Amino acid sequence: MDKLKMHSPDFVEANIAQVASLFPGCVTEAAGEDGSPKRAIDFDLLRQELSPAIVEGPRERYHLNWPGKQAAFLAANIPVTKALRPCREESVDFDATENLFIEGDNLDALKVLQNSYLGKVKMIYIDPPYNTGRDFIYKDRFAMKDGEWKMANGEYAGNGDRLVANPESNGRFHSDWLSMMYPRLKLARNLLADDGVVLISIDDNEVSNLRSVCDQIFGEGNFINSFCHVNNLKGRQTTNVGAAGTYEHVLAYARNFDGVGQWEIDVKMATAMMPNVYRMKDYGVSHDEHGEYTVKNELHNTNKEFNEKTRPSLVFNIHFNPDSEEVKFSEVNEMAEFPGFVKVPPKKINGGSNQYRAWRWSKEKILREQHNLLFRKDKAGSYRIYTKIRDFEKTNLKNLILGMTSGSNALSKLGIEFSNPKSVELIRVLLNAVADSDSIVVDLFSGSATTAHAVMQANAEDGGKRKFIMMQLSEACNEASEAFRAGYKTIAEIGKERIRRAGRKIKEDNGLAAPGLDIGFRVLKIDSSNMQ
Repeated sequence: MDKLKMHSPDFVEANIAQVASLFPGCVTEAAGEDGSPKRAIDFDLLRQELSPAIVEGPRERYHLNWPGKQAAFLAANIPVTKALRPCREESVDFDATENLFIEGDNLDALKVLQNSYLGKVKMIYIDPPYNTGRDFIYKDRFAMKDGEWKMANGEYAGNGDRLVANPESNGRFHSDWLSMMYPRLKLARNLLADDGVVLISIDDNEVSNLRSVCDQIFGEGNFINSFCHVNNLKGRQTTNVGAAGTYEHVLAYARNFDGVGQWEIDVKMATAMMPNVYRMKDYGVSHDEHGEYTVKNELHNTNKEFNEKTRPSLVFNIHFNPDSEEVKFSEVNEMAEFPGFVKVPPKKINGGSNQYRAWRWSKEKILREQHNLLFRKDKAGSYRIYTKIRDFEKTNLKNLILGMTSGSNALSKLGIEFSNPKSVELIRVLLNAVADSDSIVVDLFSGSATTAHAVMQANAEDGGKRKFIMMQLSEACNEASEAFRAGYKTIAEIGKERIRRAGRKIKEDNGLAAPGLDIGFRVLKIDSSNMQ
């Protein structure tokens, strides 16, 4: 029997729905009486829709705003009295390993790590909730008490972590999602080294908002790429409207764009992705005191969009002494000359323009890695600068990534079932392009710990010493899931067991090649501190 509605019709919601059908651009989100977001009408925009002339309203400016943005600012800045409690019994090789698995809210974890890892992380990978109406988000609530901001009692997970559902009935509000992402991205940026990069997987639902909030936090000029990761060529049958989805995005932002440089990956890895595009090439091998190298590209940036207006710090004269091989710099408009040095100016943009192209390397990188530059005379007697490739089986990474093995396959081989895990091969490609052999790699929403698996695999293959820091909330497993039936109570338990099993298998498969491989990890749990 249908239940009787114990209230009269909500005419406001009905009217908003009617306005939305006529003027969808006038529908926005606003804070309700209890502070939670609700659907509302932007009356200034509605007035403009109904007027043939410009309507006076609030002063126009370009910005991203949402209900709860100020609280999100606050969430990033409030200090926490939290500590990391070691859990030896759940760890592997606790005393020797340099890898960490932090169990608890990643907002707290990021704040606790600010002192120890500030400016030290090369790569951060994030696979956050996509806000599809079927996932969860972290909801951070704060309240003023005794003159200090503290966490308020709200909706928490079983162990005290802040986790709430964001279902279809909630309207999939963008505001809640942005309020969750903003403080975490802001704190994550602090951990990045000057040449560090954050990579974020996301689908179409929030990609535009994610780009906007990342532009605010990292700066629009530090946007690097939007990768298209084709992960389901058969197409997802999740909707009966429009085309079936086949890909996700991976957004890449730098701490400092000028410090990143061009990304290259192993040709063998690239060939597996696009066998019809990549070919194993022999560019010709030379030797110097640092070993074998080949020469492929000049140092100047071939993209004319990178010039003295858009990248002024990368436009300068390079002075080279052929005898001492010393390098000096001057500004392009200076008449500076150095005895015994030849001047190599940046190239001008074609078409008679007086604008100069930017170099691909900064002054600091040129001085630091001059042994990887080759100054060569051309037929006209002028010097041209080339970059040396030490591993000459490298090629440029493209922003289209496909051919990656399913994440479920890799996990099933370890005897673990988990819903929609990320592909180990995807993370391996990103590691290969971005992270040095001794980099620190962080994953804020580690899930089944795919990133940890990929880091150990990369170290086994090239003898690297990369270290990982995984962060995962003690989110309860769905009681109807295979993982729950297998005995896993939380997603954090799945991640820890995956690292144990993957580490053992990688060690067995690569024992001779990687005798000193670190497959351990310290489990640290967010806990209250005894500090006053």
